[in-house]
Amino acid sequence: MRPGFLAVLIFVIVWCPSVSAEPPQAAQARLIETYGKLPLSFEANQGQAGDEVKFLSRGSGYTLFLSSNDAVLSLNTSPDNGKHDRSTLLRVRFVGTNPAATVLPLNELPGRSNYFIGNNQAQWRTGISTYAKVKYEELYPGIDLVFYGNQRQLEYDFIVAPGADPQRIKLAIEGAEKLQIDPQGDLVLHTSGGEVLLRAPVIYQPGGAGQQPIPGGYVLDGEHQLGFQLSQYDTSKPLVIDPVLVYTTNVGLGGGLAIAVDASGSAYVTGWGVSVAKLNPAGSALVYSTYLHAGGNTRGTGIALDSSGNAYVTGFTDSTDFPTLGPLQATPGGSIDAFVAKLNPAGSLVYSTYLGGGGRDSAADIAVDSSGNAYVTGGADSTNFPTANPLQATLGGSADAFIAKLNATGFALVYSTYFGGGGYDSAAGIAVDSSGNAYVTGATASTNFPTANPLQATLAGPADAFIAKLNATGSALVYSTYLGGSKPGLGGNASNGGFGIAVDISGNAYVIGGTGSTNFPTMNPFQGASGGITDAFVAKLNPAGSALVYSTYLGGEDGETGKDLAVDASGNA
Repeated sequence: MRPGFLAVLIFVIVWCPSVSAEPPQAAQARLIETYGKLPLSFEANQGQAGDEVKFLSRGSGYTLFLSSNDAVLSLNTSPDNGKHDRSTLLRVRFVGTNPAATVLPLNELPGRSNYFIGNNQAQWRTGISTYAKVKYEELYPGIDLVFYGNQRQLEYDFIVAPGADPQRIKLAIEGAEKLQIDPQGDLVLHTSGGEVLLRAPVIYQPGGAGQQPIPGGYVLDGEHQLGFQLSQYDTSKPLVIDPVLVYTTNVGLGGGLAIAVDASGSAYVTGWGVSVAKLNPAGSALVYSTYLHAGGNTRGTGIALDSSGNAYVTGFTDSTDFPTLGPLQATPGGSIDAFVAKLNPAGSLVYSTYLGGGGRDSAADIAVDSSGNAYVTGGADSTNFPTANPLQATLGGSADAFIAKLNATGFALVYSTYFGGGGYDSAAGIAVDSSGNAYVTGATASTNFPTANPLQATLAGPADAFIAKLNATGSALVYSTYLGGSKPGLGGNASNGGFGIAVDISGNAYVIGGTGSTNFPTMNPFQGASGGITDAFVAKLNPAGSALVYSTYLGGEDGETGKDLAVDASGNA
């Protein structure tokens, strides 16, 4: 949303009565917790990186490149601020190594990686094998190096054979402004994007009685070169030096993830990049990672699934080289366009297309029906946004919501329409029922927003949430209504906005969003009054949109906004 709608956007978790099966939202919370524990997966370079790279690993907020004599870590330092990604590059160069050292993968994983790099299909790669570890054999005489870890930390073991000299190990670190060993023995790398921490190394000798710890730690050799100092140990036995690199809170691990969970419990995640990852039901391994690579600023904002395991992704891009396949629109229309892409169960592209006019158009959410038609919504300020069988053929104000339905092949629009009045309007969430009716929510500042059978006929605050239901052909509104209050609370702003929407099998619509109003419409509320600067709200509308089944504030004394919700088979939100 633009300034003047809601200033405070904080994620909230909505309590609901317990049910027998884990609801989708709980599965999503579990995914967020387990995602960072996934093992790193390494893949051989098959053209998805520079020629000097042997293996690489990509994750949420980082990319690791391994070449013959160095390791480069690219960390995203501002992945979710609405601007272009910025990266911090750290290069660890292995000094004085054996030029004939062999670099090989270990422990193949079940997941596969797919790369759709730019719009040149010759550069696309699919089905790339992944591995849990990468080993440098004889990096130094009698010394191997093994990389492994998980999404939140990178480990690398120097394995010193009996009689080999660990003092040969020298690491030159580039990209850090300053190296500092703190009182705990950790190495702090001060970078322009924040601090990165190398934990004090665990040094030990394996044996039948367990690991025998050996005292030791880092030693700086000049400003940017690193080695290890060790106490006396048994040189007739192997030795392991095990540092751990962790990212501090100043360096981003990714954010703004859009998540979907299928009937088997497999989870699908998209975000900046655009990357799409599928995790197995246990959350313990990746099934695939697919990268839709383009220059510029590109983000996946919504993801939906069909019953066959196909994933539908939408978002925005300012790239002129976004990978398209069988496109409805092959080239960008303006400075920012929406995009829509479909991936098959293996993570390969089925179709991918731009969707936009000559201005700035961005998709926020996507839904899919049982026939594989994709429903996309967001905001557009283009006067020539692609329309088909439109309910509203022209831009109504400075920006409008848009609603588009793509057929199952992705090659044609069933309908596409502007949706807005004379002010600023934008949609944030979309859902579809079993009959193909589309339900949309967002925010409007228009006094003449298109309404039909409204529960609330007029704009109450500077901006209100809206909830609309379109019939299956997109030719008519079943209902469309404002939903908001007019009296400002502690924050001094009475704005309201809808962010997420869901629908149950009976056609009841469930909406979540945020409000700064003290007189937001409530019905059978769990919380009847505003709690602070802004509050989340949760509302349920009956199938005709003619009445609230319930509507409640949900917030404390500071600022909360509800971003998304799901509904289970029992009607719990």
